[in-house]
Amino acid sequence: MSTNSFLEVFAKSPLKPLEEHINTVHECSQGLLPFFEAVFNKDWKEAEKLQHDISHLERKADALKRELRVNLPAGIFMPIQRQDLLDLLSQQDKIANRARDISGLMLGRQLAIHESLHDLFRNFVMRSIDATRQAQNVTNELDELLETGFKGREVKVVEDMIDQLDQIEDDTDKMQVVLRRELWKLESQLNPVDVMFLYKVIEWIGDLADISQRVGSRLELMLAS
Repeated sequence: MSTNSFLEVFAKSPLKPLEEHINTVHECSQGLLPFFEAVFNKDWKEAEKLQHDISHLERKADALKRELRVNLPAGIFMPIQRQDLLDLLSQQDKIANRARDISGLMLGRQLAIHESLHDLFRNFVMRSIDATRQAQNVTNELDELLETGFKGREVKVVEDMIDQLDQIEDDTDKMQVVLRRELWKLESQLNPVDVMFLYKVIEWIGDLADISQRVGSRLELMLAS
């Protein structure tokens, strides 16, 4: 997007570029679903292709972030502070970064996942991506909030969505505990170095939900200000 067209978007809605960014970020995290299926099947050629797609979307999100930072008007007149928008943008971007990190580490080491853990991993990834989807949904409500002056029924709608995001993040915390426990039971059967990296992958998958929750928390602070 050229600078002129980017500024034209701002003229129509100063929040549209932020929404475009979170949409790309969520698309990036969604790429982990087919990626993990390829990992389960030990199809490293397919995993490499899917990791390339994830990296491409992460770079696209990063470019959108830089362009938004450069072009966000200093004197923008909204019920939201410029710094609040930049802080929200930064949190959103960390989701795409983490999706790239997960896929990159797993592909780089060709980390196989024990078959008995497949369902636990699959459900954990899916629920964490539910969190990124909910962060996307909440961010995409900003235009409606702006139209209502951050007042009225729309505020309650967004508050309820943030509560749902908190619940999703809580679910992923519980799933992470179970997954760690099951991996611990298998440690003696697995390569110790691989086990160490699998624990790191589990932590990073949980980060998708944790960071998504922080996106919701930033928006909640905006509503309260």
